[in-house]
Amino acid sequence: MVDYTVFWETLEKSEYTQYTLIEKFGISSRVINYLKHNKNLNTKTLNDLCVILECDFSDIVTYIPDSSDTNYDAIKELLNKK
Repeated sequence: MVDYTVFWETLEKSEYTQYTLIEKFGISSRVINYLKHNKNLNTKTLNDLCVILECDFSDIVTYIPDSSDTNYDAIKELLNKK
């Protein structure tokens, strides 16, 4: 699962707020909602956030393995066969 907790920490350290992301940079309120609820975002959006906040992906998103992820067991089985 993706986790955007680090995004909120990065945003807090920056000079920007949710409001400035929306009003100044055109980030949609839907994206803000997705970030709040750890929903999937496309890489272009993540790239835009990195450019705005002058940071790396690791400053925005963390991957946390979760067995409830789609196809988790099948992927793990394939990796173990290598």
